[in-house]
Amino acid sequence: MSSAKGPAVGIVMGSDSDWPVMEEAAKALEEFGVAHEVDVVSAHRMPEEMVAYGQDAAGRGLKVIIAGAGGAAHLPGMLASVTPLPVIGVPVPLKHLDGMDSLLSIVQMPSGVPVATVSIAGARNAGLLAVRMLAAHDAPLRERMVAFQADLKSQAQAKGARLRAKVNGSSAIGFGRR
Repeated sequence: MSSAKGPAVGIVMGSDSDWPVMEEAAKALEEFGVAHEVDVVSAHRMPEEMVAYGQDAAGRGLKVIIAGAGGAAHLPGMLASVTPLPVIGVPVPLKHLDGMDSLLSIVQMPSGVPVATVSIAGARNAGLLAVRMLAAHDAPLRERMVAFQADLKSQAQAKGARLRAKVNGSSAIGFGRR
């Protein structure tokens, strides 16, 4: 999804096989109407293109990069080393180690090269974090985030009420009160 102003968020991954995980970031951005682009930029198979993507991102109008990678998971950190933009790393689980290798690779960055890291396969939260970053300087987007958070609260309260009613027939407010 892009707008007349161009995309605000770049979603990149090491391989198209990462898309089933990374698609959740795109869906989260779409929920908030945030323009974004999606591409494969492999740190190991196309390093020159990866460096160029990171170096050119701010000049092309991007504000945040979401980078998903599995295995050695160098993509988020390498992008963070060549761009002034915030980079959100998404550890993508593979067949072995359930994504722990990716998580540790992304989260253990040296001082001065930060990568905000979400949970293994946590691309939805990466998208929501990007929205929050953008909302810091965009009042209408911030209002949509506040409404989203209020909706989450309402959903959680409804779940609590249903559980209390199921367990003891109580409709009282939670926290152990009857």
